[in-house]
Amino acid sequence: MKSNYLLILGITILVSACNSSKKVFNDSFSSEQVDMIMSSSASTPMRVFKINNKQDSLLLRTKSEHIMANPNDIILQRFVSRLYATVRDSISLGVGIAAPQVGILKNIIWVQRFDKENLPFEVYLNPTINKYSEEKQTRKEGCLSIPNRSEILNTRAFLIEIEYDTMEAEHKTETIEGFTSVIFQHEIDHLNGILYLDHLEKESKKDF
Repeated sequence: MKSNYLLILGITILVSACNSSKKVFNDSFSSEQVDMIMSSSASTPMRVFKINNKQDSLLLRTKSEHIMANPNDIILQRFVSRLYATVRDSISLGVGIAAPQVGILKNIIWVQRFDKENLPFEVYLNPTINKYSEEKQTRKEGCLSIPNRSEILNTRAFLIEIEYDTMEAEHKTETIEGFTSVIFQHEIDHLNGILYLDHLEKESKKDF
């Protein structure tokens, strides 16, 4: 009887541990992605993919995937921290970054909020744009994945309505305008395999 009890107890503990592990790792990332993310500390920047590298360019042109918003996912926590370290790295110093720019095809972006006090950086999971204003704005854009180049675009909406998940698994909607809306449009484009040069090409065609 005692040995049977211990066996049942051991199985119960094992099942509980497996369920707990699922909560932590939730299968959001492939084994290859996990290796990339966990290869260094949370404060270590990741390599930025560039369009002048053929393999990098193919990935940058690929649509990203939905990410499960789970505050207990230690892989997600590590990745979000490393993505932030990358955009704030002295080599990059960008105002926004998207996960595919470091080789991880997941719907995650960081954006600097120029429309908020102290200009904070904030992370967004699964962001989408539901509405674009008819009013446009003219802004200069550059990209960490497109070295040594910046261009003036005239087609970015002045105001957008976005929908997203937070790291705490809350679902929110928000209206953004001005320069900050350009950053959101730029980074969400990355999640769809679109670069700002694509908009420039469309604008150029309209000129002729």
